[in-house]
Amino acid sequence: MASHKASKTAQKPAAPVPAQNRRAPLLDLFPALSPYSSGYLNVDDVHTLYWEQSGNPDGVPVVLLHGGPGEGATPTHRRFFDPAHYRIIIFDQRGAGRSTPLGELRNNTLPDLVADIEKLRQHLTIPRWHIFGGSWGSTLAIAYAQAHPQNCISLTLRGIFLMEQAEVDWFLYGMRSIFPEAWEQFASFVPEDMQYDLLEYYYDALTAGPPERQMEAAINWALYEGACSSLVPNYETITTEEQKRYVHAMARIEAHYFRNNVLGMDQSLLHRIDPLRAIPATIVQGRYDIICPIQTAHRLHQAWPEADYVIVPDGGHSLLDPPVRSRLIEAMEQAKHLK
Repeated sequence: MASHKASKTAQKPAAPVPAQNRRAPLLDLFPALSPYSSGYLNVDDVHTLYWEQSGNPDGVPVVLLHGGPGEGATPTHRRFFDPAHYRIIIFDQRGAGRSTPLGELRNNTLPDLVADIEKLRQHLTIPRWHIFGGSWGSTLAIAYAQAHPQNCISLTLRGIFLMEQAEVDWFLYGMRSIFPEAWEQFASFVPEDMQYDLLEYYYDALTAGPPERQMEAAINWALYEGACSSLVPNYETITTEEQKRYVHAMARIEAHYFRNNVLGMDQSLLHRIDPLRAIPATIVQGRYDIICPIQTAHRLHQAWPEADYVIVPDGGHSLLDPPVRSRLIEAMEQAKHLK
């Protein structure tokens, strides 16, 4: 599997890569494991966060920041880290997963989530930790590291998303050029004369519509995103009541952030890269990531050349795409020397 890393100075074209070096063996997930502790943390008068720890209680701490926003963490997320080396911390962000209230939009902003990470670190008495986040988790990881660089051992980021308007517009309309059939299903929920503002229609349906209408909107939103997330389209089914509750929360929270929490150009995370320059970091980006196109990762790379920049030539958006998964595990294996 090829990789392309940052170069701080212009170089002549590289010599051809020997055939035997063109594709490294893919790394697989570590075996499934169970938490050794878990609990709930009250972060304000509305929200309570679920957290858990697995792996080595005396290991080097790493915290995983899930995507979405609102997607929630899963048992699979524990398996990106060597459990003999890492103390693995996973939690569900406000309104997501096992945190309560599920789908809650009040007091749910990027600064709130950054503050929650720091409260969790203090609650678990962790001096410093590795930060691992993809998609929306990369947004949150960058924002947290900018606020608390002294607490970060390293950053491993995937599928870069900066919560800027162009990225939201791409999600709502641009992906149609790659997945027209998925977009047509997504847009069909909205009357034709309202399809110029899909976000506003979906937001109203998800937050103010009757329960059955909210669920229909949530399922359409989740199926659209899921179909576009993998290099090979993944047309999932959502059938169980538990699945429906979680996709309802995710769609509500994503629509809420896309409508109310977009970062203007004067607020761009790219304006505050200096606090990150001394933190060891790896950016892993699938060449064919449709949800978070590579141009955003390229902009981050240009602003932050000190970070290793790994383009996965046969990867999409999902962290479970085998080539992307492998490079993420490799990054955490290489980070073992950092403490």
